[in-house]
Amino acid sequence: MSETNVDTLQYRSDGPEEAPVLVLGPSLGTTWHMWDRQIPELTRDWRVVRFDLPGHGGAPATPFTSVAELGDRLLATLDELGVQRFGYAGCSIGGAVGLDLALRAPHRVASLALVATSPRFGTADEFRQRGVIVRTNGMEPMARTAPERWFTPVFAGAQPAIVDWAVQMVRTTDPVCYVAACEALAVFDVREALDRVGVPALVVVGSEDRVTSPADARTLVAGIADARLAVVPGASHLTPVEQPAAVTELLTEHFANSAQEPSGTLAVPPPPPVVAPVAAAPGAEAEPPAETPGAEPVEAPRPDPYETGLGLRREVLGDAHVDRALAEDPDSPLQDLLTRYAWGEVWSREGLDRRTRSVVTLTALVAGGHREALADHTRAALRNGLSPEELREIVLHAGVYCGFPAAETALRVVTRVIQEETTPPA
Repeated sequence: MSETNVDTLQYRSDGPEEAPVLVLGPSLGTTWHMWDRQIPELTRDWRVVRFDLPGHGGAPATPFTSVAELGDRLLATLDELGVQRFGYAGCSIGGAVGLDLALRAPHRVASLALVATSPRFGTADEFRQRGVIVRTNGMEPMARTAPERWFTPVFAGAQPAIVDWAVQMVRTTDPVCYVAACEALAVFDVREALDRVGVPALVVVGSEDRVTSPADARTLVAGIADARLAVVPGASHLTPVEQPAAVTELLTEHFANSAQEPSGTLAVPPPPPVVAPVAAAPGAEAEPPAETPGAEPVEAPRPDPYETGLGLRREVLGDAHVDRALAEDPDSPLQDLLTRYAWGEVWSREGLDRRTRSVVTLTALVAGGHREALADHTRAALRNGLSPEELREIVLHAGVYCGFPAAETALRVVTRVIQEETTPPA
């Protein structure tokens, strides 16, 4: 889990130093201040540690590549604080961190509260599309649409100051760290592992949450052995902000009923017993392992590249594109060859990064006049981090060597796709 060379997180600690520790994790685009309304009540009995995501709230902009890496950074932070065992409550991506820690470090987590959380957040395409929009337009589109994702219309109309505060939180978030978090959520999926969550869990969801719906919450409750559901009426995604009293009461009751050791102790499972080898009889010589005469060393079978290729193909081209291609001809040898060879054997090689492979692919498609594939790989190039300006430069440069008619046709395709992919939602 945590190591000395792992980055730590920006944090704040409130409450009695000797009290049991409760860690609060934020939602994407927010800061630890999203929990401000819970602090007065929780700090009566708990030492509350809140943390900011990288690039949020002025925290160092050191992007993370996965929810597990974010969990490791949190554990490293708690190690520096001398906190070994703790209760944990997280909202949205903060809840994902809690799920990850309950699975990978169950000896550290005493009890869990999952607020506006899902074992699988939407689709990978949705989050990668969000990343493309932020790379192209910055944080303003996310800031502008945050209120409708986070709050009910009634609350937004009655609390304009809180809405403005929420918009400002998003607007000041580092875009690179935000995109990295979107990429981490795109691949987060613990649906098949929920039965291994062995701590008491409270699942809280707003009745009007359209980001992580009550159906997602019920999936968590169905999968976790010791879990109960609380649906908060009249609340959307940022339930702790919209209905602070209700959430505070739920958290207080849940963690008060959960067993918790003092923060400095660690209930680490004992290591497995060491079994000593059986000694030879006195005077006898130990015999070496038997060998089969003339046997050659057996090499491990080469892994089938199909699954690797399918996963990479989905990451780069998107689930919708791959599902459509496979559904159109499910038994096609060509689809199998594309997945196994082009993606599993070539795109997966370490010699070039994905950005460079996109440049090479686009140039070849411009030269060949393959307009449909060019559109698909223009979308892929945006996902791989190329900017619209870079895509236009690639087409211009290819025109010198592939011919200007080919470049002119390609530019129309590329411009159309850029417009479709980078236009923020209305």
